[in-house]
Amino acid sequence: PKYLLVFDFDETIINENSDDSIVRAAPGQVLPEHIRQTFREGFYNEYMQRVLAYMGDQGVKMGDFKTVYENIPLSPGMPDLFQFLSKNHELFEIILISDANMFGIECNLRAAGFYSLFRKIFSNPSGFDKRGYFTLGPYHSHKCLDCPANMCKRKILTEYLAERAQEEVEFERVFYVGDGANDFCPSVTLTSADVAFPRKGYPMHRMTQEMEKKQPGAFQATVVPWESAAEVARYLQDILKK
Repeated sequence: PKYLLVFDFDETIINENSDDSIVRAAPGQVLPEHIRQTFREGFYNEYMQRVLAYMGDQGVKMGDFKTVYENIPLSPGMPDLFQFLSKNHELFEIILISDANMFGIECNLRAAGFYSLFRKIFSNPSGFDKRGYFTLGPYHSHKCLDCPANMCKRKILTEYLAERAQEEVEFERVFYVGDGANDFCPSVTLTSADVAFPRKGYPMHRMTQEMEKKQPGAFQATVVPWESAAEVARYLQDILKK
C-alpha cells in the first residue's frame, strides 16, 4: 500500500456519537439525572462504564445494543468514500482509531458491509460479562495532557507507524479523517506530505484554524475540510490521477 488512511468513528464514519446513541436502548430512552451528573471532562470512558452498568441493571441486553449500533446512520457521503476505497484497496492501508468501543464499531461496520476494509481497529475493549451486562474498559494509559485519560490517538498512530516501519512498510502519505479534539492531537504529527480531513465546523476543524492563526505554518499537513465524505473521495481520486 502506498497510503495510510486513518479514520475516526463517532461523528466521522457514523453521523452520531455512538455513546449517545445507545441511550436509545435505555428505559424511556433517557438516563437518570444522578448518572448524568457523574460526568467529568476527560473521564468519558469511566462515565460510560457507569451508564452501561445502569443499563445492565435495567435489563438491557446484548441484542438491544446490537440493534442500536446496526442502525446508526453513516455520515453523508461515507458509503461513496468506502466504495471508492474498495475499488482501490491495493493502494490504501486503512485503520480506525476510536474512543468508542470494539463491539459497537464491529456491529455497525458489519451491518453497513464495510468491516473488511479495515486492516486494524483500535478502540476501547468491550464485551458482555456473565450477567449479560455490557462492559467497557480503557484502551491504554499515556502521558499526553491534551487527551482523555483512556486514549491518546497520537500515541496509537505513532506506535502504529513505527511498527509498520519495522515490518518494512513505509507510506508515501498519511491521510487522517476525523472530527474531534482527540483527532486534532494525532493530526499535529502529520507532515507536509500528509492530509488532514477535519469535518467542517467540528472541533478538529476549529482547532486547525486556531493553530494556523496563532502559529502560521505550525500545522504542517494540508487541511481539507469536508461536509460530505464524497469530497474526501474526490480529493483522493485526484491524488491517484497525478
